[in-house]
Order: sequence, then C-alpha cells, then structure tokens
Amino acid sequence: MTSCIYPQWDAPPHVGALATTRLGGVSTGPFDDGAGGGGLNLGKHVNDSPQHVAQNRELLAQLAGPSLVRPVWLSQVHGAAVADAATAAPNCEADAAVATEPGVGCAILTADCLPVLFCDTVGKVVGAAHAGWRGLASGVLENTVVRMHELAVGMGAGELLAWFGPAIGPQSFEVGEDVLQAFVARHAAAEAAFQPIAGKPGKYLADIYALARLRLRDVGVERISGGDCCTVRERRFYSYRRDGSSGRMASLIWIKS
Repeated sequence: MTSCIYPQWDAPPHVGALATTRLGGVSTGPFDDGAGGGGLNLGKHVNDSPQHVAQNRELLAQLAGPSLVRPVWLSQVHGAAVADAATAAPNCEADAAVATEPGVGCAILTADCLPVLFCDTVGKVVGAAHAGWRGLASGVLENTVVRMHELAVGMGAGELLAWFGPAIGPQSFEVGEDVLQAFVARHAAAEAAFQPIAGKPGKYLADIYALARLRLRDVGVERISGGDCCTVRERRFYSYRRDGSSGRMASLIWIKS
C-alpha cells in the first residue's frame, strides 16, 4: 500500500492534489503505521515528536513535488471560517482555505473528519475544507464554495468540482440526537443520512459523506467524487475514534507553479 491517495476526478493537469495515509513516515508509538513501521503523522498538536513531524512534513513535500512551494497549515477549530491561503497568517484559526496563486497549497489535517478538496474545471481556483460534523452543520462547505466563487470573478473559472478524502464511514459514525437535529433543522432530507441503532434509543449511524453531498448540492456543486473510505475500519488510516491517541493525515490541493 502507498502513502498517498490521488483523487480520481476531472481536475485539470496543472492542479495537484493528494491525501496521505498513515504509511511511509518516521513516527513511532501510537503515531506509527499500525504494522510496526514508521507513521506519516503530520499533526504538530497530537504530542508526537516535533522532530518526527518535521521529517514527515519534509517527506510530504517530496511526495507533492517542487510545484508545491508552500503548504498553508491552519489551526482548525471545527468552525466554518475560510482563509485566503496566500495571505493567511501562520496557523490562523480557520477550517478551510482557498487559493488562486500557483504553488500555494491548501492543507487540511484529519483523523476521522471529512476532508473535501475543491477546484474549478479550468484550474483557476482551488480550496480545501475540514468538515467534522460541527463544521459541516455550521456551513464550512458552503462558505468555501462562496469564497471560491468570489475569488473566481473575472478569472474565467469553470464549474466547481469536489473530492471527498478519507473519513469515518457510515457504519462506524455513531452519533446522538443532537447531531441529527443539527442537520435536520437545516434540511429535512438530512434525516435519511441517519440510521437508528437497534437497542440504543437516541443513537444513530450517520453518513457524513451523504450529509456533505446534500450541503454541496444545495450550493450548486454536483460533480462530486470520492467518499468510499472508512478511517475507522481501514488500518491504513489514522482514526481518533478507533484509537484515541492518533496521528493526523493531510489532504492538500494546489495550482502547480
């Protein structure tokens, strides 16, 4: 198995995009690859060795290649704010980033939450969003789409595409009534993404991929790819819900310089 997943979608060739797994790095202990080898943990905030994280980020730069000049790392807070990657301060508080400048990468860290990568069909604007259930319910995907449309004005950009990276799957994401209500309050159709769990009143299995599709289609994004992984069930991924102490994977997108 490889250390990266490359989206299968209709992005133009000058748009670079990838999502990492836990494989192929140098981290040890709970941040390893799950099979006794080094793990590709990219999160600085999980109590991994800073030296290992720095080495892993160097490995990521090698995987991305020289066209990725500067990945922009956010301080993610499960909200709905969107940063402009070219001007964002280091570790600014936001859960999404957008870019039109070549070489500037939009980077999202996850370990069960849904990473969503965006680009337009011409390759003028790209974006990445971190969609845990709170951010998803708060509109982080919609905000990212709006900001991309704003940046694309006058640039001749095309239709927006979206790709869902690895996230917790619909057979593993147990939630309570509060989560269901947070989505149904906005869309009655969201109830179809929640399956009651037998013997557990008020508990459901939630399909975060289906919820994200509903939100994106509401703002006109119909061309959606990915969404077929489960970070909990597949050991090649980090999973906070499965393991408690866990590393973080990265999903990145950039316009090649």
